[in-house]
Amino acid sequence: MESQYNKWEYFKIVLVLGALCTISPFSIDMYLPGFPEMSRDLNTSISNIQLSLTGYLVGIAIGQLFYGPLLDKYGRKKPLYIGLGIYVLASIGCALSQSVENLILMRFLQAVGGCAGMVSAQAIVRDIFPVGKTAQVLSLLTLVIAVSPMIAPTVGGFVTTFYNWHWVFIILAGLTLLIWFGAAIVLPNGAEPDPEISLKPSKVWKNYGVVLQNRQFLVYMLVGGLAGAAPFAYIASSADVFMNIYQVSEQTYGWIFGILAFAMIGSTQLNHILLKKYKSQQIIHFSMHYQVFTGILLIIGIYAQLLNVYTLVGLMFLFLTAHGLNSPNTAALSLAPFSRNAGSAAALLGSMRMAMGGVVSAIISFFHDGTALPMVMGMAACAMAGFIILKADQQIPGTISKSWKSSALGG
Repeated sequence: MESQYNKWEYFKIVLVLGALCTISPFSIDMYLPGFPEMSRDLNTSISNIQLSLTGYLVGIAIGQLFYGPLLDKYGRKKPLYIGLGIYVLASIGCALSQSVENLILMRFLQAVGGCAGMVSAQAIVRDIFPVGKTAQVLSLLTLVIAVSPMIAPTVGGFVTTFYNWHWVFIILAGLTLLIWFGAAIVLPNGAEPDPEISLKPSKVWKNYGVVLQNRQFLVYMLVGGLAGAAPFAYIASSADVFMNIYQVSEQTYGWIFGILAFAMIGSTQLNHILLKKYKSQQIIHFSMHYQVFTGILLIIGIYAQLLNVYTLVGLMFLFLTAHGLNSPNTAALSLAPFSRNAGSAAALLGSMRMAMGGVVSAIISFFHDGTALPMVMGMAACAMAGFIILKADQQIPGTISKSWKSSALGG
């Protein structure tokens, strides 16, 4: 429990858990400013380079499904160390890539290794903190995660400008080695290894089936996953939209990316405050309504050609604030019912979220038309889909969405 750690230990644990969670955001965001240079260097199109992002998201989705049972059977740290090792080697492979096909493959392997950090961090949070504190801790982790998009594209832009895109992946490998070292020293072991957990495919899928049969997990995983896929629509297209359509520089693009990341930072801090008074369910319902409304404004603004780069960034800033409210609350409610299968639940949650993001990024790449319309339509569609599921659950008698209403006010 949280009480067994003093303030300094608590700070270090949350910081390292957050750093583990930033491996994938850094891997996704840091190389975005290099897309134009990469397409020229590898003699391919921007849309093909975007597929390396899709490959990364697919790798995360698949990799997490393997780590869940491993974390439950062998404990949290051994699978984590192996995964981080794979990530470092694959990052070096990305730096040495001479073709877009090899880059996509190395990005896939990079994701398979790096996602160990994401799954183990969520499982450890579930292991060592009380259920009532899980959403607050996840909000702090989301804050740490949200800082990375402010730093990563800016650093990536300078690295690409003054060196080249290959060095982005060398830096990622070095940062991950530092995080690996911190995890070994700072993190508690979490849940003990459970030798009764079977790694036979039939048993693994049975455990995942048990998780999926939990209504609370299913509803909030889908709501959070669909709403959380919206930022991937933005990420997949942002380099092309801002640098090619709106003609901003690599450094300016990095700053824009950082400003939009700040939208999530502010809202995660707001979420931490709101949780003292409101239930997670209440916050989710408000944020979903707000995100859908803002998404519609984005579509209208782009379709009617009413938005310049400043007004587009402003509306997207408003849209992304909802993500900082949705993500930690839907994650906390998804994981709350589990103890013995917490690793599998965390893996399935992360896998489904990234799978949705991968599908969305691939669709956005397919519908690339030289305008910002596919990006904003993808963002709005994700929010609307999550909103529909939340509303549909509300209409069914006896569901989770209704069960909190009588006692939610005042938290």
